[in-house]
Amino acid sequence: MSKRIVVKIGSSSLTSEQGGLNRNQVKFFADELASLHAEGHQVLLVTSGAIAAGFRRLGYATRPKLVHEKQAAAAVGQALLMQAYQEALGASGIAAAQILLTRPDFSNRGRAQNATRTIEELLKQQAIPIINENDTVAVDEIKFGENDSLSALVANLVKADGLYILTDMDGLYTGDPRKMPEAVRIESVDTLTEELYQMAGGAGSSVGTGGMRSKLDAARIAMRGGVPLFVGRVSESGDLQAAAAGRGKGTYFVPALHSLSAKKHWVGFLSDPQGKIIVDGGAEDALLNRGSSLLPAGITAAEGDFHPGEVVEVVGSDGRVLGRGISNYAPWQITAVAGLSTDEARKRVDVARIEVIHRDEWVAATILKEAHANE
Repeated sequence: MSKRIVVKIGSSSLTSEQGGLNRNQVKFFADELASLHAEGHQVLLVTSGAIAAGFRRLGYATRPKLVHEKQAAAAVGQALLMQAYQEALGASGIAAAQILLTRPDFSNRGRAQNATRTIEELLKQQAIPIINENDTVAVDEIKFGENDSLSALVANLVKADGLYILTDMDGLYTGDPRKMPEAVRIESVDTLTEELYQMAGGAGSSVGTGGMRSKLDAARIAMRGGVPLFVGRVSESGDLQAAAAGRGKGTYFVPALHSLSAKKHWVGFLSDPQGKIIVDGGAEDALLNRGSSLLPAGITAAEGDFHPGEVVEVVGSDGRVLGRGISNYAPWQITAVAGLSTDEARKRVDVARIEVIHRDEWVAATILKEAHANE
């Protein structure tokens, strides 16, 4: 059965410890991706490696540490990285498409939708979207393990059937197997615990920024969205196909949550609430227990400066956050209709939808808490 698969490859898998691209490794991974593609799967690649690929070309002896030096190295390395992928995938007749993203591209609904539409069209045309952090402008995002989290955000954005994070370790162990011969590989994880984070240890290689702890951060994001995750090694031909079939050399993370719709996942986990709506007990019961939309009658007040179409938190009379949703009203409109019946509200304001928050654009705090409980 055809699947939508997101694969993440880190810097250490694509470059040498001294920096610069390892073309043989790029070709190996391109062939692995092409094998999945040939089976009819929709394949997306999240790649690191731009900074590692470019810093030698600029004359740096080691991976730079200052932000502007990293950005300069990324500007050179990104072109080299894409050229290598285009050549390697082109040998299998597959078009490689570059997409550069930053966190605001996920937290802004319009930008997230635009990115999704572009990706959907590329997949329709049987290309492989190759996604990377836009390191030349994303100052805050050039940090530990960023592309692990990026791959999980992408997997949730496109509603992937699986995320496969490839590393030089064959999964998560009970300790560092390089130092502890008695360490045992963990085959499957359904709940993320502090104990697992303690087992994960520190960062990876000198040319990369990720480590096993950042893989767990990615697992937390993916599992929130109901996306299964594999973390492990792909070192021989056919390993990626085996991982996709559930026989990989690594650890599988199995989400407990049912997958939310793309919109609800964005509302619940990616959006940045711009204000608050305070509701009475009747509205609280309707939202949390009866699957209803939020109507003007149950509202007591609104706080913040937000616009229709933006996300707000909904708060009970005791100050508890009940959830968040997309408001169809501006604050002044909410103030004008708070406590009124639907018929009276229609006489007071001219809005496209009478619901202040429609149930299809609402995520209850119980769902958010359930997700956090599995972190």
